[in-house]
Amino acid sequence: MALTWTAVFQKVPEGYIGSVEELPGANTQGQTLQEVRENLQEAVHLVLEANRALAEEALRDQEVIHAAQRQEG
Repeated sequence: MALTWTAVFQKVPEGYIGSVEELPGANTQGQTLQEVRENLQEAVHLVLEANRALAEEALRDQEVIHAAQRQEG
């Protein structure tokens, strides 16, 4: 499943800061723009993984239906 998000990059004295507008908590930094792009991919994965774990914990012992959703663009 391919998702599209808006990456925001800011030049700072130490290099670059990157974040995702649509996903609070997905942010990173690096010395080069390429490094920040790669780090941001990992940050998105980690935030989604953490959110999934939190949701599973919150819904434990409840009757729910999990269904994968595909976003078509």
